[in-house]
Amino acid sequence: MATVFALVGRPNVGKSTLFNRLTGRRDALVANEPGLTRDRRYGKAVLNDATVLLIDCGGLSEDVDELGELMGDQVRLAISEADHVLFLVDARAGLAGQDHDIADYLRRQGAGVTLVLNKSDGVSEHGMSEFAELGFGSGHAISASHGRGIGLLAEALAPHIDASGPEAPSVHHGVRVAIVGRPNVGKSTLVNRLLGEERQVVFDMPGTTRDSIELPFEHRGEPFTLIDTAGIRRKGRVEGVAEKFSVVKALDSMHTAQVSILVLDAREGMVDQDLHLLSFALEAGCGLLIAVNKWDGMTEDDKAAVKRELDRRLVFAPWIKVHFISALHGSGVGKLMGTVVNVFRKGAFDVSTSAITRTLERAVDAHPPPMSRGRAIKLRFAHKAGEHPPRIAIHGNQTDRVPASYVRYLENAFRKAFKLDGVPIRIDLKKGDNPYEGKRNVLTPRQEKQRKRIRKRR
Repeated sequence: MATVFALVGRPNVGKSTLFNRLTGRRDALVANEPGLTRDRRYGKAVLNDATVLLIDCGGLSEDVDELGELMGDQVRLAISEADHVLFLVDARAGLAGQDHDIADYLRRQGAGVTLVLNKSDGVSEHGMSEFAELGFGSGHAISASHGRGIGLLAEALAPHIDASGPEAPSVHHGVRVAIVGRPNVGKSTLVNRLLGEERQVVFDMPGTTRDSIELPFEHRGEPFTLIDTAGIRRKGRVEGVAEKFSVVKALDSMHTAQVSILVLDAREGMVDQDLHLLSFALEAGCGLLIAVNKWDGMTEDDKAAVKRELDRRLVFAPWIKVHFISALHGSGVGKLMGTVVNVFRKGAFDVSTSAITRTLERAVDAHPPPMSRGRAIKLRFAHKAGEHPPRIAIHGNQTDRVPASYVRYLENAFRKAFKLDGVPIRIDLKKGDNPYEGKRNVLTPRQEKQRKRIRKRR
């Protein structure tokens, strides 16, 4: 097993910034606002030519409310998983009483600790000497945002790295599944239910999840990466820079995922914001299914009303599968991953060119495209042009004049023939090149004279 390092400290000391610096990515959400990170995030980093696993945690704060306790549980789990702890402090703000509390906790756990003095730009050595009170030496001064001192820190961590161990497991693997939806619909609860552990912070408050967290796991021997995203509110209700970036990352997760699960609140039904998210997922091209959460506890009349509303709202996309679940109690969740696997396989679109062309010919014979300027539009053959989503290229003449209604007709024909439920279809109409386009015949002198006589006569 590769060496595991956990980044621990009070809020806003720069743990996520250092995580991004060491992993060479910008996965962790960073802003000048305490408490952004609430869940554990994993990433791979290369230190002294050895691959290690990093765990980014939420800040250990003095808040004793229920949310603060849940975040503290995530940090304690990360410490128990780690082989070594990077204890970050804010050199610019100075030593705080909370730093002493964290140091005492780390000593009780018996964990190996390296003290990291972040934000040390412009701070004298005398000003940083007070951190020796914590009992972990003088520490290593760095600036995570500017990259200063990172090389020396890596050298200091070399004795704690087991270079002989196997390489760290891939953090991004398998089918990528994004869990998206409005705030407080139960996305993190669903993630925890699928993982079988309290992996994400769950609290009865909108906006508990602030960042998009990627979680690898296996289901019946198949690898997956679940992406738990922040709740996406209407654009007019998004407040602050941090929430804007969290929404951007949530929307971007649909572009990087092969399948998205849109979670709805059964008590509220499908509202306009859910339709906006649905249309965004269709534009992103990922496979899609809908999970109507909090289904338990509803009366039969309420359930019937919700189903009628869904049928009315989804009339433009009846091919989207809908599951009625209770993420809290687990009812209906077991069938969810089976549908995800099926949608992913449909998105791979493993179909031969001959089968696609035969389907096109049958569709054209049953309903030919309309005439354009008195000339027939001819669609000759088709082939696979991409996957996730399935993309079909159709070749013919005057394809630029095929109306949108006929393109939808072809989409439905392909969907029915190949049972492409749960995935959007892209159709590319290719126009054949005319070798004589833009060319003019050169007339002989005799032809030029005849042309002039005809024009004069007319």
